Amino acid sequence: MAVDPISQIRQILAACTDRQRDEIIKLLRSEYRTHRIEREWNTSAEIVLEAIARSGPLTQRMFKGILAEAAFKVEVLDKLHGWQEVTPPGTHAYDFAVQGGNVTVTIQTKLQRKQAGQPFMYRVPGTRGPASAFYVVETQKSRKGTNRTSGKSTRPYRFGEFDILAVSMEPATCDWSQFRFTLCSWLLPRPEDPTLISIYQPVSLEPNEDWTDSLITAIKWLQSGKRKTISIDRAAEGSS
Repeated sequence: MAVDPISQIRQILAACTDRQRDEIIKLLRSEYRTHRIEREWNTSAEIVLEAIARSGPLTQRMFKGILAEAAFKVEVLDKLHGWQEVTPPGTHAYDFAVQGGNVTVTIQTKLQRKQAGQPFMYRVPGTRGPASAFYVVETQKSRKGTNRTSGKSTRPYRFGEFDILAVSMEPATCDWSQFRFTLCSWLLPRPEDPTLISIYQPVSLEPNEDWTDSLITAIKWLQSGKRKTISIDRAAEGSS
């Protein structure tokens, strides 16, 4: 009977010390670059990660936002049946577009915020009481800019620029596969301009009437045409 080399390697690895395993990993990584970025940039994943580790908090926060977007693609879109990603090239107010039949839905992804290293809890604006049971997601564009005609900031999102908001709950759950979804039209508006989406939105960890852990459910909400605004009074009402 032929000897399976993979089984032999596993037996050898099981007998190795942690230091010996590290040496083996370094040997393999020096010969094999597993991701195309390593080849295109002529570097290694370890150097890229070290660069991120040495960067400042703002850079790391921006990278985690990109990571949340990638996690959504892998953990949600790639597992979505009956829908196909049709995101066009270029810069848009949404990150993804998916199509099912003749229906196209646009999705903006955001990372639930942290503050002082801890999940940021929502507090009703203008109040001094304790924070609510909701977390916070910041809904404005990362890149600063000014409209040449009006002189106003281009960072705010406007209602109608995307259909569904997908929030990565990793800061609260330590799990990049956990997302919560609601409709763009249900988000809180800015008091000074109701055509703009408020910067800070309350996100419920537990699915309720406003937030779901299923993208398909959010799409059904969208197709229902129901109009309302999310409420912090509906925290932890249970599964919807």
